[in-house]
Amino acid sequence: MTALNKYQRLEAAGSWREAPEADLRDVIVSFGDATLIVTDLKSDTPLTHWSLPAVIRLNPGKMPARYAPGRNDGELLEIEDDLMISAIEKIHNVIEANRPPSRRLRNWIVVATIGAIAFAATIWVPPALMRHAADIAPPAQRSEIGRIVLAELEKAVGGACSRPAGDMVRHRLAARLIGPDADLAVLPTPLKGARRLPGPLTVIGNDVIAEGVEPEVTAGHILAAQAVAAASDPMLDALRYAGPRATFHLLTKGSLPAGALSGYGEKLLSDPIVQAEDEAVLGYFARASISSEPYARSLDPTGEAVLGLIEADPFRTAAPKPVLSTRDWVALQEICDQ
Repeated sequence: MTALNKYQRLEAAGSWREAPEADLRDVIVSFGDATLIVTDLKSDTPLTHWSLPAVIRLNPGKMPARYAPGRNDGELLEIEDDLMISAIEKIHNVIEANRPPSRRLRNWIVVATIGAIAFAATIWVPPALMRHAADIAPPAQRSEIGRIVLAELEKAVGGACSRPAGDMVRHRLAARLIGPDADLAVLPTPLKGARRLPGPLTVIGNDVIAEGVEPEVTAGHILAAQAVAAASDPMLDALRYAGPRATFHLLTKGSLPAGALSGYGEKLLSDPIVQAEDEAVLGYFARASISSEPYARSLDPTGEAVLGLIEADPFRTAAPKPVLSTRDWVALQEICDQ
């Protein structure tokens, strides 16, 4: 059953006791060669090995899942991780359902079936793991990873622009367009739009605040980036780049390993800016009380390719709120000046 080695990267936190009178202790549960390995969380010392065919689920359908290594054994293991529970049950069910009279045939079927499951796991488990990590990531964790991504971008193009007056304006603009906890970074290079990073952090290039650009155009790029992020989570994109091992480290340790996102900034810069659906973008313009036509015309001055953004402009017949005062707009435009 060496095919189970393909599951060795799958680990989960759990609680274990050696006997009914013993206290539960925190452990890490992982797969061995046809075994379930229980390791002490603090010392990283293996505590016990359970034979997978003998493992019994004591409370089917209830959480946390409770397991024993045999029907009359006093050991107990509790697991709440859905991925690990699913993997244990799938492997255990396959073993139990394929016990033919012939030992030789039995071994062949078990190995072949587990090999198929392990092969499927290499396709299904990593994406599911990353989606799960992105879904449950708290705001602080998203913000931390957003800052790591920004640092990777700065390695490629230079540090984000900063001047006292301009910094005050970019913070206020982010709060107005995105939310009170949002932030905006201006990079000293053209980005041809805006990119939302993990956490409430959006980056723009100096091209969208250049001379001749209207504040409504800058705001439009920022709002469009929020619509793109709503459809495709930038946290998930970052975890896909980091990979399943780094993602598991994030789930168990609370942070990505050092260097997990190395080079990600260059990749982002090489990727084209994604355009969101018109309906989604227009919703952001309406909530921000900003006209969508200036942004649309910046994408296509003829208006032909962006007719939906122009004709459905939420402020086509009403007066939108000014994005920035003239003084604030000048301060933002000068943020990259040395």
